[in-house]
Amino acid sequence: MQISNIIEFKLSKDLVEYDSAIEFMKNHVNKMKKNNANELLWFLEHNSVFTAGTSAKEIDQNIKNKKLIRYVGRGGQWTWHGPGQRVVYIMLDLKQRERDIKKYINNLEEWIILTLNCFNINAIVQKGNPGVWIKKNNTFFKIASIGVRISHWITWHGISINVNPNLKSFDEIIPCGVQNGFVTSLEKEGKNITLDQFDKKLKENFSLFF
Repeated sequence: MQISNIIEFKLSKDLVEYDSAIEFMKNHVNKMKKNNANELLWFLEHNSVFTAGTSAKEIDQNIKNKKLIRYVGRGGQWTWHGPGQRVVYIMLDLKQRERDIKKYINNLEEWIILTLNCFNINAIVQKGNPGVWIKKNNTFFKIASIGVRISHWITWHGISINVNPNLKSFDEIIPCGVQNGFVTSLEKEGKNITLDQFDKKLKENFSLFF
């Protein structure tokens, strides 16, 4: 029996292999479809991996180690996950909310922006370019990515925010296909915070949007 309105928070301290994370999410979403599991937010870091969403183009990648590539069913294009990047996989039942995918994605964006603002980072969204960005001297720097999948109105996959990763990994791809964009992190923006500190604000702000 699913206990409605209960959202569980799961934190993995160790690095999580991408393939095992996908398997976990599939199993959890299937349980939710049968009303046998609560909604879940899973906070984790991945081992280094490049993922290609349903809109990814091969011309946008020059990845040296092809073993690190995963083609996945989420929306979006190319991105990288790895240590120092907070990934949150979000498994919510939109039937308990509004069956509005655009609004769901907008809420994810606003949730990230408000959380970054808590650390005095002014972030924005760009029309036509997915994710969350910082604008400096008329140049856009991506600090967070969004890639979602929705099955029977249950969400999975989610968001990633660059807290203090090695940004050189992004050199092997054109993130989200944006030719004139760059990447940044909280660390690069001069914010010396831990993943735990960032998680605390994410959790505090979550209920404002969901």
